[in-house]
Amino acid sequence: MMEKGMSLLEILVVITIFAVLGIIVTRSVALSIGGSRKSESLVRVRENLNYSLAIIERQIRNANSVSQCPNADTTRIDYKDQDGNSTFFSCVNLGGSDPYVASGSARLTSDAIQITSCTFTCVAATSTNPALITVSVAAKDTSATGLQNATVSTTTQIYLRNY
Repeated sequence: MMEKGMSLLEILVVITIFAVLGIIVTRSVALSIGGSRKSESLVRVRENLNYSLAIIERQIRNANSVSQCPNADTTRIDYKDQDGNSTFFSCVNLGGSDPYVASGSARLTSDAIQITSCTFTCVAATSTNPALITVSVAAKDTSATGLQNATVSTTTQIYLRNY
């Protein structure tokens, strides 16, 4: 006479298969969530840097002159705007707490990102070329940690307009 049902070995095999499937699904969901957080972090940092560089580029491109070129302090660039007013852009608190990029009148980067490096380099004008400003900035997200933390670095070159 045969008994109907499953043996202990069959039950253990089924439990093992479901455990392996559960681990695979959990890991793929975790990787997907981690990638999504890294992507959000990258977008947050990139938007902040793009906004700051757009303002810097517009103001310097329209500037009448750069005060010191080449500049001795690469964390600051002083210039005269199109109206002749003296103003500047600077890297504030580099290596300290809450580093950011600032203009003469306001903070340009939000406190959601941390500036890790920042330089303004000026090459003096020649008879054929206007002054060239190179801006290099690197930043990371302050809210993300570990693998989800995005670091972005960008460099742009800006020529003053010839009037």
